Amino acid sequence: MHPVDSPLPPQEDLFRQQLDNLLDSRHALIRLAQQIPWAQCVERFGPLYAERGRPGLPIRLLVGLQYLKHLYALSDDEVVVRWVENPYWQYFCGEMYFQHALPIDPSQMTRFRQRIGEGGCEWLLQLTIEVGLATKTIQAAHLRQVSVDTTVQPKAVAFPTDARLYLKGLRTLVREAKRAGLVLRQSYTRLAAQAFLQHGRYAKAKQMKRARRMQKKLKVYLGRVFRDVQRKVTAVPAPPEAFQHLLGRIDRLLTQQRHDTGKLYSVHAPEVECLAKGKAHKPYEFGVKVSVATTQASHFVVGLQALAGHPYDGHTLAGQLEQVGHLTGQVPTRCVVDQGYRGHTVNMTQTEVLVSRQRGPLTRALKRALRRRNAIEPIIGHMKTDGWLGRNHLQGPLGDQLNALLCGVGQNLRAILRHLRIVWLRFVVRQDTLSRVSMHIIFYPA
Repeated sequence: MHPVDSPLPPQEDLFRQQLDNLLDSRHALIRLAQQIPWAQCVERFGPLYAERGRPGLPIRLLVGLQYLKHLYALSDDEVVVRWVENPYWQYFCGEMYFQHALPIDPSQMTRFRQRIGEGGCEWLLQLTIEVGLATKTIQAAHLRQVSVDTTVQPKAVAFPTDARLYLKGLRTLVREAKRAGLVLRQSYTRLAAQAFLQHGRYAKAKQMKRARRMQKKLKVYLGRVFRDVQRKVTAVPAPPEAFQHLLGRIDRLLTQQRHDTGKLYSVHAPEVECLAKGKAHKPYEFGVKVSVATTQASHFVVGLQALAGHPYDGHTLAGQLEQVGHLTGQVPTRCVVDQGYRGHTVNMTQTEVLVSRQRGPLTRALKRALRRRNAIEPIIGHMKTDGWLGRNHLQGPLGDQLNALLCGVGQNLRAILRHLRIVWLRFVVRQDTLSRVSMHIIFYPA
C-alpha cells in the first residue's frame, strides 16, 4: 500500500525535544538534507506501491538509508544499526524526535532496491547531480566535458579453482536435493571435504600430480551425485525452477574445459566473468566490466553502467554518452578517453572524442584536456576503497547494475559533503578575520 502521510502537521511532544533544537544546523549532513527534494522522491516511487494492504514505510526513510549506506560504505545491517545511534542520520531520514528502535528490518533495503529497479537507482544518481548544481559543488559548464573509462566491479566470490568449484557444486546439489525430498544413494560430502583438504596440501607442497589426482576424485564425486539426482528428479511431480537451473550449472561445470569461453566461475553467481585489465598485482578479476563517466573539471560522476558480456570499450562509448545526456539533460560537447576506445562508433558531430596519444596538431587546450583524463583513475579508486565498487554483494545481473549506479551516488554525496564543509570553514575563517580587524580598529584607532 502507498505510504500514508498525515495531512495535518505532527503533534509536538511536550516531554521530548525535537531534533531541530538538539542538533547543530550548520552540520553538513543537515544542510545536505535541506537541499534534497524529498517530495520528488515520493512522487517518483509512490506509484510503485500497491493500492491496498499494509501502509508502506516512508519513502524518505528508505531513500535516506540507501544514501547513507553508500555514502559511508556500510552493509544493510550496519546502516540500520548505526541509524539508531546517530541523531544526524535520523534527521536526514525525516525523523522529528530521536528514535530508540530499529527503523526497518535490513531485508527491507533489498526489497526497496528491487522495487525501484535500475531506473530508480539511475534517477537517484540524477538527483545527486541536481543537488550538486544547487550546492555549487559543480557548475553547469562542467557538464559539457567528460572523461570516460572502464574498470572491473569484482563480485563477492572466492577465487575460482576447479577443486573449489567441484566441492561447492557438490554441497549445493546435495542441499537442494534434500530440500526437494530426494533420497540419494550416497552424498560424498565427507569424502569430498577430505579430498579438497588433501588437494590444498599437495598443491602447497608443489606435488601437482597428487593434487590433480585429488581434483579428479572431486569431479568423480560430483558426477556421481549429479547423475543420481538426474535419475531421481523425474519422480518429483513439480521440481522447483531453481533446482532445474542448478542442474544446468552443474552440467556446465562438469563439461567445461580449460580453454573454453564463457566458463562457470561461481556456482551461486553464474553471471561472473573473468576479466584481465593488465594489472601486475592482479592479472585476473572476476566480476563485470563497468563504464564510468565523470566531469573533467570537478570529478563528479555523471554516468555509470554495468556491461555484461565483456564488450570492447569502443563499442560502449555511444551508450555511455547517451546515459550522460539523459542524466544531465545535455549531450557533452567533448569526451576524453584512453587508447582502449580506439575504433569507437560515436557520431563526432555532437560530441568531440579525444583519444589519448592521438596524432595530429593539437592546441594547448586540447593537450591540457588529454592530460586531465588521468584524473578519472583516482575517482575510480575512491569508489572502490570508499564505496562498494571494489566488491559487489548484490545478487544477479540486476545487482551488478544497481550496485554500480549506487556507488556513483555515494561518490557524489561524499563530494557534496566535502564541499559543504569547505564552504562553512571558509565562512568561519572570514568571520574570524573580520572580527579581528574590527577589534583592532576599536582598540587601536588610526
